[in-house]
Amino acid sequence: MPVPEELVQLTERFAENLDAYRSGLYKEAQLRQEFLDPFFKLLGWDVDNVEGSAEAYKDVIHEDSIKVGGGTEAPDYCFRIGGTRKFFVEAKKPSVYVKEEIPPAFQLRRYAWSAKLPLSILTDFEEFAVYDCRIKPVKTDKASTARIFYCTFREYQEHWDWIASIFTKEAIRKGSFDRFAESTKTKRGTAEVDRAFLEEIEGWREQLARNVLLRNPGLSQRDLNFAVQKIIDRIVFLRICEDRGIEPYGRLRAFAEGAGIYERLGVAFHEADERYNSGLFHFRREKDRNEPPDELTPRLQVDDKILKEILRTLYYPESPYEFSVLPVDILGQVYEQFLGKVIVLKSPTRAEVEEKPEVRKAGGVFYTPTYIVDYIVKHTLGPFLEGRGPEDIRAGALRVLDPACGSGSFLLGAYQYLLDWHRDWYNANGPEKWSRGKNPRLVQTGSLAPRAAARGESRENGWRLTLPERKRILLDHIFGVDIDPQAVEVTKLSLLIKVVEGETGESLENQRTIYHERALPDLGANIKCGNSLIGPDIYRGRQMEMFDEEELYRINAFDWRREFPSAIASGGFQAVIGNPPYGASLTEDMRSYLSRMFEATSRDLDSYCLFIEQALKLAEGGGRISMIVPTGWYSGAKFSLLRRYVSTHSDPEVFVNLPYDVFRAWVDT
Repeated sequence: MPVPEELVQLTERFAENLDAYRSGLYKEAQLRQEFLDPFFKLLGWDVDNVEGSAEAYKDVIHEDSIKVGGGTEAPDYCFRIGGTRKFFVEAKKPSVYVKEEIPPAFQLRRYAWSAKLPLSILTDFEEFAVYDCRIKPVKTDKASTARIFYCTFREYQEHWDWIASIFTKEAIRKGSFDRFAESTKTKRGTAEVDRAFLEEIEGWREQLARNVLLRNPGLSQRDLNFAVQKIIDRIVFLRICEDRGIEPYGRLRAFAEGAGIYERLGVAFHEADERYNSGLFHFRREKDRNEPPDELTPRLQVDDKILKEILRTLYYPESPYEFSVLPVDILGQVYEQFLGKVIVLKSPTRAEVEEKPEVRKAGGVFYTPTYIVDYIVKHTLGPFLEGRGPEDIRAGALRVLDPACGSGSFLLGAYQYLLDWHRDWYNANGPEKWSRGKNPRLVQTGSLAPRAAARGESRENGWRLTLPERKRILLDHIFGVDIDPQAVEVTKLSLLIKVVEGETGESLENQRTIYHERALPDLGANIKCGNSLIGPDIYRGRQMEMFDEEELYRINAFDWRREFPSAIASGGFQAVIGNPPYGASLTEDMRSYLSRMFEATSRDLDSYCLFIEQALKLAEGGGRISMIVPTGWYSGAKFSLLRRYVSTHSDPEVFVNLPYDVFRAWVDT
């Protein structure tokens, strides 16, 4: 790419006034306006949103995140393609020595690593540094750690071809950015944020399991797993809310000072119950809530030492995580792996964490990549929504089900798709109209990020869904079931974080004042625990006393008519999606029942085949089903009954063979 004349002029002007720019009086806002904005415009980016794109689709977001405390700030620029983040740029005024100063590099890498972006840029125009942000940042790292390119402004012309080949909008569209990132990937020091955070919370689980059992003798294995999971989930949720400006920053860290940490955390958890109204914080019986309150964790004893270590490592600079930019789907993938293990009581006083038998049999946990989830959701919901508006899909006209929801990746993808669809529809059909009335669907945004306000930048308005509308969409359209109670809680956690995405403490309080309701929906009627394949009729003709408590828990029979009465009474769900389990372990009682109840089964009763048949039974006439399953069912001789069942009970639209390496298990899907 030829060196633009405008770049030559920029570098000459910078050289002429270099001493003035280095003086410290020259502000970052001036640098951005006079040098960095023009620089990235030369790379093809619509820095000023001249095209007038909606907020969700702008090329460049200035200060990509909400206010964050603790000495870190949002990156100055986020560059995106189709609303998807590609890289951050952190700007510094020229008095900062980019090549050697540690905090700016650590700050940029911390953000980009948490957002799972491979490359990002640190620059004051005088210096330009590119970092490989897949390498886990450590507060003692030198500024040169993970830096893969550096030049000064005097070398821009010499290196322009390279810079443009990676960071122009066109290069990113054509895949050059991704190819370069992959070619520079190094094993040394690489620790992607999902793997690192998984190791973090797995360590918490082991420490908490042993300590909770020690201080609370007599707990059952089930209660121990429940308690540890709840403590971790609540801490993670509140810490994420802090970095996103919903909760006061540093509150959890403050609990680490002094004694009685768990008791003080308990007060915060009860306050969260009043504020958020979700099953995550549910400690007292309430009208119209079917789920029993948590009466176990408030009476537990937990040592200060364990909690102090957990809380202190969640904050800058000890923590490499920046929760304001950590994607919710990445958190879901972390929990998918986390749920592959369970706390096992070896004796009344000894607990260990072990891999679940079904996970050991399968060779591990293999979550569905986000791009596969997005593809399935788009091709399932897209045709159904075409030509419709929000009013057309109310009152049960669209219910989306994942009958084996795991950590909720498919439901999260479906919810995000519906949020985007509603927002875009309202925007295209007179947004002002939808922002008025008793129940507005849109709210106009125009508040500036703190640094932007300090620079005196102008306000730019956009539209976003109101919190009540986001809650309504979730409650009206998203449904899931899983046999694992911990998976159900994780699905709820992920969806609840998505509900409040983009909100602040102030906006939540305003919503509470206006609508007289707490911030989060109760998902107890939407996300349920049970065995999607086995109903209560498994006990018919047999005395319940024949089944001990553990066997009842393992079977976990699920009554679809009782749990989802409206959906079943109206004919079923309009969309069934997911990645059902393969090769689940079955007892003889289960095998006997499933052989009777499912007519398209092969002799080995592979669970994914049962889920295909069950999906067809649960889908409304005209409903759509999309699942990722092994390819064997449509070619293997033993699956002939299933193929016949699918062809006679549905109208197959498309089969998509995915790459062999979509999952680490190397399964054809």
